[in-house]
Amino acid sequence: MPKIIATKEDWIKLGYKLFAEQGISGIVIENMAKKLKVNKSSFYWHFKTKKEFIDEIVSYWVSSDTVQIIEATDVQTSAKGKFDTLVKLAFKKEPYLDFIFFLKRYAKKDKKMQKLIDDIDHQRIAYTKNILLEMKFSKSDAQAKAVLFYKYLIGYHEMLRYKTQSPDYVKEVKKELKQFINY
Repeated sequence: MPKIIATKEDWIKLGYKLFAEQGISGIVIENMAKKLKVNKSSFYWHFKTKKEFIDEIVSYWVSSDTVQIIEATDVQTSAKGKFDTLVKLAFKKEPYLDFIFFLKRYAKKDKKMQKLIDDIDHQRIAYTKNILLEMKFSKSDAQAKAVLFYKYLIGYHEMLRYKTQSPDYVKEVKKELKQFINY
């Protein structure tokens, strides 16, 4: 058995970072092995194929960018507290913001991946809608506002790419959100 220096998590975190920076072209096993200071066999110890590796990276993204945000938001007891936490976490610029943009490009050739992205989009919208329902919006208003919220989030991140985010971003975002979600 080979001596494993790089863990499965080491590979996934590096893959996530590289995919967010360069898309699928950043996932070159030899280059990644050099960065991790291991040989290529370490990769194949953890993953059978590059496709399996990409799936693991995407699972990591789902967990960190959707599941963990929902869990952190659900800690709040009031609907307003949940919404405030969601705004703070969802609109924060993170170092791997381009991951979703590269993933959407990758999904053009992978119907299974496109379905996953669509499912995540629907899950995020449904989650926001449920918070808005808790805030006493009607079903139709909650649905419309949740969709607008999500589209605004995507546009916000697109406009923020490659720029420094304001330290007062939560205040600024809330001011803009109040144009269509008065809470």
